Amino acid sequence: MREVYLDHYAATPVIAEAAQAMAPYLDDRFGNPSSLHRWGDAGREAVEEARERVASLLGADPAEIIFTSGGTEANNTAIKGIALAARKKGNHVIVSEIEHFSVLHAARTLEKLGFEVTEVGVDGDGVVDPAAVGQALRPDTVLISVMTANGEIGTVQPVKEIAAVAGREGIAFHSDAVAAAGYLPLDVNDLGVDALSIASDLLYGPKGAGALWVRHGLRLMPLLDGGTQEGGRRGGTENVPGVVGMGVAARLAGEGLEERAGRLSSMRDSLIERLPRAIPHLRLTGHPTRRLPWNAGFTVEFIEGEGMLLFLDQAGVAVSSGSACTSRALKGSHVLSACGIPAEIAQGSLLFSFGLDNLPEDVDYVLEVLPPIVERLRKMSPLYDKFLKQGGDQDSTVQ
Repeated sequence: MREVYLDHYAATPVIAEAAQAMAPYLDDRFGNPSSLHRWGDAGREAVEEARERVASLLGADPAEIIFTSGGTEANNTAIKGIALAARKKGNHVIVSEIEHFSVLHAARTLEKLGFEVTEVGVDGDGVVDPAAVGQALRPDTVLISVMTANGEIGTVQPVKEIAAVAGREGIAFHSDAVAAAGYLPLDVNDLGVDALSIASDLLYGPKGAGALWVRHGLRLMPLLDGGTQEGGRRGGTENVPGVVGMGVAARLAGEGLEERAGRLSSMRDSLIERLPRAIPHLRLTGHPTRRLPWNAGFTVEFIEGEGMLLFLDQAGVAVSSGSACTSRALKGSHVLSACGIPAEIAQGSLLFSFGLDNLPEDVDYVLEVLPPIVERLRKMSPLYDKFLKQGGDQDSTVQ
């Protein structure tokens, strides 16, 4: 049986060069970077080299990079740290409705601390309107956070335009770029953002490492106290092997970005073009053209995503139904809901996330195994039976 892994948004393998670079720091180069001896020097030098590599990927100054345990910590540090540091100026925060839960839940924590949060909506393609962000501004607004791109539906946001709205009012603007880093060109100065989050594992680095870029001069209250590490902005002994692996992954992502994006988008476009012709009543989610190179998301009417995932797994195909962070919650997607997709249709979501190990033949295999699975599940679906009895056309396709 062929095995096809198309769930790279949930997890990517650690690229060989990164794993090799990490190995010495799990063995004889075990020193603490804060120690004042040669063992500590080796760790400290490795962390600083990784900082330069991550900064290079973002067009940033290495001194502006804060290493974290991943994208979730980076987002929490940005949302809570920037807002709390600016509390004397105001207590209003703006986020979009389709942010990752590490942003939305952090904002809700701020509400418990007395902040007010406005969630700006999106259109049917999941695009945030910069004008809507401008309309949500208040005299006491201290932070805006809108993601660079949404990993669940693939939509790339007009970050530069939103940053201009924030900049005109002198408001800090953070963007979660976890899904975009290494796949889209990112230059923090060109974008005009003030803080930006990325994660190692989406770059083919190890899990448990991430980074937050914070522009010089922007005040930030540390999320973790306890030491002088990361310039006093993130206490705790650095995860040296993870940081080293992330640095190598960031370097390789930057060097191969154009080729990587082109190869992934070719497979993405093939699936987006062919799958709706093979399965009736299937809809592409997200923007049709302004989307991540690796993302192809759909909703399949009349059946639930979980059933499709299980049958696909039996056929050797790994995909997801929405974000891995919420897939076991058995709740409808807040992203698809914000896009105006009814709950009964959103339950049938499928996310194909392509990676470096995929081949065009993998798309062919999906086209071979998925249509019979959908047909089988629909035969067991009372919703589909009701649709047919009401005169529905089983061969029509909703896009």
